[in-house]
Amino acid sequence: MTDKNFSDQKVLRGIPVSPGIIIGKARLVDRSRVKILYQYLISDDQLSQEVERFKHAIKTTEEQLATLKNRMPDKINKHSFIIDSCLMMLKDSMLNDSTIKKILNEKINAEWALKKSLDEIREVFSQIDDEYISNRINDVENVIEKVLRNLSGKEQESLAEINQRVIIVAHDLSPADTTELNINMVMGFITNVGGQTSHTAIMAQALEIPAVVGLQSVTDLVKDGDLLIVDGKTGRIIINPDDSAIIDYQERHLQREKYRSSIARKSHLPATTLDGHRIAIKANMEFVEEVTAVKNHGADGIGLFRTEFLYLRSKGLPSEEELYQDYREVAEFISPLELTIRTLDLGGDKFASELEISKEMNPALGLRAIRFCLKEPEIFKSQLRAILRASAHGNVQLMFPMISGLQEILDAKEILSQVKDELDSKNTNYDQNIKTGIMIEVPSAVTMAEVLARHVDFFSIGTNDLIQYALAIDRINEQVAYMYQPFHPAILRMIKHVVDSAKEAGIGVSLCGEMAGDPLCVSILLGLGIEELSLNSRAIPLIKKIIRSISIEEARMDFRNINRLNTANEVRAYIQDRMKALVPELQEKGYLDI
Repeated sequence: MTDKNFSDQKVLRGIPVSPGIIIGKARLVDRSRVKILYQYLISDDQLSQEVERFKHAIKTTEEQLATLKNRMPDKINKHSFIIDSCLMMLKDSMLNDSTIKKILNEKINAEWALKKSLDEIREVFSQIDDEYISNRINDVENVIEKVLRNLSGKEQESLAEINQRVIIVAHDLSPADTTELNINMVMGFITNVGGQTSHTAIMAQALEIPAVVGLQSVTDLVKDGDLLIVDGKTGRIIINPDDSAIIDYQERHLQREKYRSSIARKSHLPATTLDGHRIAIKANMEFVEEVTAVKNHGADGIGLFRTEFLYLRSKGLPSEEELYQDYREVAEFISPLELTIRTLDLGGDKFASELEISKEMNPALGLRAIRFCLKEPEIFKSQLRAILRASAHGNVQLMFPMISGLQEILDAKEILSQVKDELDSKNTNYDQNIKTGIMIEVPSAVTMAEVLARHVDFFSIGTNDLIQYALAIDRINEQVAYMYQPFHPAILRMIKHVVDSAKEAGIGVSLCGEMAGDPLCVSILLGLGIEELSLNSRAIPLIKKIIRSISIEEARMDFRNINRLNTANEVRAYIQDRMKALVPELQEKGYLDI
């Protein structure tokens, strides 16, 4: 995409995953896949030798990954689980056992068999609608790539040898790549592929360096040594910029850093509007290791602790004790602030090695989240016991995802009651008055909100899924992602109905989707009556700053005006103009860029 301010230069737009501005030289990293040039049959007397060749390549890959893990810099050592997940992939039956069976049964060479196993794994992942999980296919491919290189004897360039300050440009970066980088020499990442939940994004955020992914063909457009400007806030990349662009972005960088530092110093102040309304600003998190950053950024608690990674991290299902230790650690660290733990929001297809559940045509609309938990009550009970036990060590409440109607609440609460009885019979301590809430992310739950509100202690509006289900949009699908519209009038009316229903029933209501961390959405959400937001912890200082700059009365007036508009574009244009007037420095610092 050509930028209007730099129309005479080559400008690209990708997915921004880690904010900041950098100007530096490109280091083009060749991460092209090994081409399997030879596919051939193996004679019976050579089969065992071929299996051993494959096993040796697996073992060599394991040793390489273990070495990388041991060499990880202290700054990112807490993310060593990324390497652990790669090591677990090498032991997974879909990769390991399946490949050996193909060698023996089809009598084909190891490279060919491994390639066929990868094709089968891709087919499984193609049916997964969850963005975080579907992005993990890139990690599987990267692990298999290392095995293929060990089979073929083709060495890959080591990123540990980079000794100049550069911006890494690659098709993709594997978890192993990001952990072996010399972090003092890497200014940032830009890649052809990846998304908000890719490991490249996770590591860039951990290192606090700018990153832009999903650029599609950046490796074809950038040459080694090209000068680049990378804006990790807007996703804008400028290739070989002229002097005026360089000066402009140097000024933007200085302005943003000063602004970021100034608001960070006040991040522990309460988010109180100009007319005295206190808004609770909590954090979303999915890794136990994030809890320190949550406190450091001034969160009022944890409004959404996603528990899926604890299951993905383990080979098979994690034990109740493992879950309990993780939940307890977070509860104790964040206490006396509130911790809201969401129960498992994954489908049965993620546990293929443990459960025999048939593949589904559309897992997003199939057996996932609360539906999966109700169908597999022993898995559900194990997690509920862990959450309840952890509640004895902090201010914990639990939340059920993807509720579509009252019966699911009644069934889930019945299982919760059974678990409480089990713990009581063993004299196990837990919070007897633990609050129970639900995610509102399905249109039917919006319609039934006034009924559901009578059976729970709080609502949490999950706008990411709600927008997708309400507008029939898959935001991961690049063909229709542009239609993912948080400003759609229908979405705003849905949120308003949920808020009104919760308040009428006297229960709490929060919002925990990406809208909560969007500077353009803050005023709208306050006008809708939202009094608690939960968002990425790094965005907390800015969102608090915005709230302290506006009044509830102005926000309500804006919503009355917005409610008369008919399209998402009209709403966006209106609120952008209003935010420029209410918090003018947001425009100056580039936080309102579209």
